[in-house]
Amino acid sequence: MKVQLLSALNDTNVDAAQLSNQRQLEISISAVADELDPSLPLNLCLILDKSGSMDGEPINTVIQAVEQLIDQLKPGDGVTPTSGDRISIVAFAGIAEVIIPNQVVKDAASIKAQLHKKLKAGGGTIIAEGLSLGITELLKGTKGAVSQAFLLTDGHGDNGLKLWKWEIGPNDSKRCLELAQKATRVNLTLNTFGFGDDWNEDLLEKIADAGGGTLAYIEHPQQAVDQFSRLFKRIQSVGLTNAYLLLSLVPGVRLAELKPIAQVAPETIELSVETETNGSYVFRLGDLMKDVKRVVLANVYLGQLPEGEQVIGHIQIRYDDPAISQEGLLSPLMPIYANITKTYEPALNPQVLQSILVLAKYRQTQVAEAKLELGDRTGAVTMLQTAAKTALQIGDTKAATVLQTSATRLQAGQELSEADRKKTRMASKTILKE
Repeated sequence: MKVQLLSALNDTNVDAAQLSNQRQLEISISAVADELDPSLPLNLCLILDKSGSMDGEPINTVIQAVEQLIDQLKPGDGVTPTSGDRISIVAFAGIAEVIIPNQVVKDAASIKAQLHKKLKAGGGTIIAEGLSLGITELLKGTKGAVSQAFLLTDGHGDNGLKLWKWEIGPNDSKRCLELAQKATRVNLTLNTFGFGDDWNEDLLEKIADAGGGTLAYIEHPQQAVDQFSRLFKRIQSVGLTNAYLLLSLVPGVRLAELKPIAQVAPETIELSVETETNGSYVFRLGDLMKDVKRVVLANVYLGQLPEGEQVIGHIQIRYDDPAISQEGLLSPLMPIYANITKTYEPALNPQVLQSILVLAKYRQTQVAEAKLELGDRTGAVTMLQTAAKTALQIGDTKAATVLQTSATRLQAGQELSEADRKKTRMASKTILKE
């Protein structure tokens, strides 16, 4: 398994007469398999909300989705301890419990029977308890495997009680984010599923972003099977794990100080920046898929540089290859070029411009949500309309419809429903499929 690493500037030509030139650097990363490369075994934990609000059709459709997923797991051969996919299931309400301990799939029927017997709805919603147990179960089967969790909830969790500056009782949201950050440090990926309309989109997005995973929205119970299947196929395509992008820039070239880098595909995520002792930048990417590129957009500033084709930096990927039990591998160091010219004429890259618009759609929607939170309805409408136009520019017509619909409702003096808010958030983060 190898890393495919490509880069491009939105405009390769740079005006030599300018003291500072801003450019967007697009970096595309994916795993490339040889014909003989085996698919990696999976280590999957399902962390499922079984609170009282999940009773009836919701819990039944979740069970159906889990059963179909179990049927797709590869059973062990009964001889080699590391052969086959692993499964664990944690259920949470007011408390959390492990209903299927981490194990190699041997008897799917037995696992399903335990699922039906033990997954009964009732109680409150303490998400962090389930997340903590799920991480513990995943850590039992990480060797040589792709380790990911599906966290599904239809609730907000308990944020405790705050009197003036003192917090009384645990803050569930805060604990969830701390656990998500812990998960990335031990090479786990967290995916989140918001079920119904009464879940916290801010929290589930932050957990998925911090955990290097995906946020999914199950608006109606019948969509659970499709959403589980969609993300499961993505996990099956993982070829390399624990990937980090390493970026070094030459003197006179720097990253922007505000929001310097973001992932724009397969979904939009603002990435955090770490700096190494040698001055290079490090960004965690997580798992690399064989058929889905991770595309990152960095905002860089170039000072005055000598004329001609100049190297303005280097990129490299550090990653693990579970198939050969190798960690901390490095892809070849790749230079980034810019053409510094006295007679400047733009040399625009359409693909990078597309990525810029994808990021713009997300950030415009974020601004709209912030304005709405502050009571600036007119400002929110303007930004949602702008985001809808941006979506149209990239051919994302479904997202444009969602964003424009929300803008129209606000303009008419209506309030956005919880479903409207969730749809708007999803439209901002992803390219919606027809």
